[in-house]
Amino acid sequence: MGPLPPSNQPRTVRVGAREVPTDSEGYLRRLEDWSEDFARALAREEGLTLTPAHWELIHYLRDYYQTHGVQAQVRVMIKHFSAVWGPERGSNHHLHDMFPIGGPQKQGNRLAGLLRTKGEH
Repeated sequence: MGPLPPSNQPRTVRVGAREVPTDSEGYLRRLEDWSEDFARALAREEGLTLTPAHWELIHYLRDYYQTHGVQAQVRVMIKHFSAVWGPERGSNHHLHDMFPIGGPQKQGNRLAGLLRTKGEH
């Protein structure tokens, strides 16, 4: 990965032959630009290998947003994934281990193609 642009500068993520516009942290500028290939490309840039569990969380985030019109809070993710995966794998600690660059709310939302949440810089 080359040097990142200054923090307030937009950038792009190469998805196949296409450059997909993002903000300086990799959040999509347009929700409709998301694809699984975008998630793979961004994960590669961020040094993350996506496992089936990552995909399950990414699709959960997308479905939650589509259903509720807002992004899932971490406590909502913990409740859901503790029920699905068990309390250890669904824990806050484990979800943050899965998404080491900002946890599931930041890195997870970036990979899911959701916009930057309020309160993020």
